[in-house]
Amino acid sequence: MLNGGKHIEENGVKYLGEGISKCVTLTSLNLNLENNRIGVNDAKYLGEGIVKCVTLTSLDLNLKRNSIGENGAKYLGKGIAKCVSLTSLNLNLIYNSIGENGAKYLGEEIAKCITLTSLYLNL
Repeated sequence: MLNGGKHIEENGVKYLGEGISKCVTLTSLNLNLENNRIGVNDAKYLGEGIVKCVTLTSLDLNLKRNSIGENGAKYLGKGIAKCVSLTSLNLNLIYNSIGENGAKYLGEEIAKCITLTSLYLNL
């Protein structure tokens, strides 16, 4: 949550994803968007941004208490899978209603990160 009790709206997450996508030499990203009413489309924007960060080695993404659902988990997973240099992943998606299918999609995509040496998932 942002200071003053305001939440990031969909356009805010879209702009954030676009900004992240321009950081093509980024090696570490720590993003805390806990309790921000982030939905499926927002997760898609983040996934699309992360996918361009091909030099990323460490990703810490906290989306606790949002509403990304199973499709949001799928979009994030697709973005994460493209981070071919990723060695450390800390992903907090608890209270997002990703369900069994969302966990399946996420697992299938994370399995493509063959350079991972550290993984923390909170689903």
